[in-house]
Amino acid sequence: MEKFKSGFVAVIGKTNVGKSSIINRLVGEKVSAIANKPQTTRTRIRGIVNRENSQIIFLDTPGLHKSKSKLGNVMIENAISTIPEADIILYVIDASKNGIDEKIIEKIKESKKKTILVINKIDLVNKEELIEIINKYKDLYDFEAIIPVSIKKEKNVEDILNEIERNLNEGPAYYDIEEYTDQTLRQIAEETIREKALKLLQDEVPHGILVEVSKMKTRKTKEMEKIYDVEATIFCLRESHKGIIIGKNGSMLKKIGTYARQDLEKTLDTKVNLKLWVKVKKDWINDMSIVKKFKAED
Repeated sequence: MEKFKSGFVAVIGKTNVGKSSIINRLVGEKVSAIANKPQTTRTRIRGIVNRENSQIIFLDTPGLHKSKSKLGNVMIENAISTIPEADIILYVIDASKNGIDEKIIEKIKESKKKTILVINKIDLVNKEELIEIINKYKDLYDFEAIIPVSIKKEKNVEDILNEIERNLNEGPAYYDIEEYTDQTLRQIAEETIREKALKLLQDEVPHGILVEVSKMKTRKTKEMEKIYDVEATIFCLRESHKGIIIGKNGSMLKKIGTYARQDLEKTLDTKVNLKLWVKVKKDWINDMSIVKKFKAED
């Protein structure tokens, strides 16, 4: 009988390379917010993949970027701190972007960890360009494997899991096999609302958005159907941003709420009654009493 394997996999890389999309695809459930904007992931989010002979726990980390706030500093700390804790590193790069991030390569070298290089978005480059990328990276580190993938086209995705499992050590199941994330329902609701806001709002607004769920309770309708009452506040940095989030006659806030509710109903497999408010909380991204909630626990 094959021995059971388990381990933690840190998914690292620059912003917008597709880390969260890869994890969601591998887990088979949405555990990380996805938006085509930097700094979408703020905390370390665990996604759990249960296979016949293994349990793989993914640590989705914030993209490595130049920080301009205390929140940004905490996000970078979160990303880097996962490396020593992980059994395997999954280093994700974007095939369509030139240039090697020397700092990330240096962190990997310092760790001496087993590392798998995932070249994402291969649908955006031709075969010759891909070969050039592979040759460039294989000289930088002794990667366990270099896997070219396209999450968009669902190409070679299963190869990632197979390669991780091959490199795991024997170990126990750390989580119940029914679980796919260690996030609370409240955190999932906050991330879902924030993701919809990130996707719908103008570029200057999303970085300053904070979502806090103040109420999340179940009740029965008159027809005795289960329903979740969810109340949340979207905090932003400026009055002008508040106007953009609400939109003309509340149209934008309604759209954010509708998309978030639809997503939550799929996740929770039940009806959701979602109420949203918008408030200004000036310069919260530099307020450590708020920012510390994003700091990864030791």
